[in-house]
Amino acid sequence: MSTRTVDAVVIGAGPNGLVAANALVDAGWEVLVLEAQDTVGGAVRTAEVTAPGFRNDLFSAFYPLAAASPVIRGLELEQHGLHWLRAPDVLAHALDDGRAAVLHHDPAETAAGLDEFAGGDGDAWLELVRGWQRIRDPLLDALFTPFPPVRSGVRLLARSGVAGSLDLARLAVTPVRRLGHERFRGEGGPLLLTGNAMHADVPPDAAGSGVFGWLLAMLGQDVGFPVPQGGAGQLAAALAARVVAGGGDIETGTRVEAVEVVGGRAVGVRTQDGSRVRARHGVLADVTAPALFRDLVGLARLPHRMRRDLDRFQWDHPTFKVNWAVGRPIPWTAPGARGAGTVHLGVDLDGFVDTSADLSVGRVPERPFMLFGQMTTSDPSRSPAGTESAWAYTHVPHGTVWSDDAVAAHVERIEAAVERVAPGFRDAVVARSIQRPGDLEAANESLRGGAVNGGTSAIHQQLFFRPVPGLGRPETPVPGLFLASASAHPGGGVHGACGWNAARAALGAAGRTGAVRRALTRTAWERVLGGG
Repeated sequence: MSTRTVDAVVIGAGPNGLVAANALVDAGWEVLVLEAQDTVGGAVRTAEVTAPGFRNDLFSAFYPLAAASPVIRGLELEQHGLHWLRAPDVLAHALDDGRAAVLHHDPAETAAGLDEFAGGDGDAWLELVRGWQRIRDPLLDALFTPFPPVRSGVRLLARSGVAGSLDLARLAVTPVRRLGHERFRGEGGPLLLTGNAMHADVPPDAAGSGVFGWLLAMLGQDVGFPVPQGGAGQLAAALAARVVAGGGDIETGTRVEAVEVVGGRAVGVRTQDGSRVRARHGVLADVTAPALFRDLVGLARLPHRMRRDLDRFQWDHPTFKVNWAVGRPIPWTAPGARGAGTVHLGVDLDGFVDTSADLSVGRVPERPFMLFGQMTTSDPSRSPAGTESAWAYTHVPHGTVWSDDAVAAHVERIEAAVERVAPGFRDAVVARSIQRPGDLEAANESLRGGAVNGGTSAIHQQLFFRPVPGLGRPETPVPGLFLASASAHPGGGVHGACGWNAARAALGAAGRTGAVRRALTRTAWERVLGGG
């Protein structure tokens, strides 16, 4: 048994934990990151799980939020080995009838394709793009800073005006299905918006789904859906390398068993082997809110209302994922799908609603909506020349028993959906690897039951309702303890804001205002957005 003292302990080496550690070492703190798994990265990891020479991203794969995030950009990870790549086209939605709506890098090309679905829809798309470009910077600032975003909110109001702000507020609560009907005459635009909204777990006819679809579609139009060269794990490796270069330490294979609280304040952690780490200034936890408060802190240390609210914490839908080694390019019927890094498929506009209805009543969808990743199309290093490293995932209901027969049936649904839009796909598959929801959790405990967003993205658990009503910030009821995971505002996605906000809160609580300023000047918050 040993005892060590540092300025701050970070529990978990997922992207948020590593971002938090980077912010703290930039401020001159002595930082120790403790990770239970044998490798860093959390849900940002890559491995050969199908066939030799085929590198598959095990969890997340495309990173529009990271590419746009002032946090990630400000860390200048290119100096630590990160190199972004992009597919020829951003995204396509392939329909069973052979058509595809395509999100190109050039908005004018996207617009031209949407005009083929219905005349005038291209202009409607370009209007969305112009609106995004007008408010982009203050909006991203507002999204990625602690709630309430006072300064960025003022800038957003100044940029958009009263009428524009009202339109944005309406967008924030408009269902994506309604948004598509209001803006477009044909299917193409609504397919792109709704497919992007379905990356989260918010149904297409639910309040808040519109802003998710709009945000991801506009980010795709702005920065694309980039991937790290060599695999998602290279993003985690660059974050970790930067921590170490700044003087921080990272220990993998070290499970934190408890947050130690003395006099009502978090003073350190105890690991599974009985060792203790004292923290002079703070403990930052890149774990889910239920795991932190129930398992590491203990409910007895929490206010009664928070204990009650944790009982109502809602997880997002689990994920079922299949990885493939494909011996030749995917034989898409729609030419527009061939150069897209991400392909949406399996459903038409009404099918989105059917899939969501199945999930809401606990049924595995017979015709699921799926995301399909063509990783070699984006990054040629992912597999041998002329082949494709590919994956697809679908959302499935909580509580499903994944027997061998249930797994086989769902893999059949997934591959049948691909076969409908890419005849001959099955014959091209060299090998496959299946990740059930329980497999995702076994590889990363924060993916509880296969849920990948740290809790539902529905409006009742966002902003100041995240992770429970009244928080919306990284501070917790235990002084010295900060929530740095996707369970905190602004939620899921690889953008680093949850970890960054926790680090800023820890620095502020320690009275290190000068350190806060020094850390800020090393990020794009001031260089790109003109302040936080």
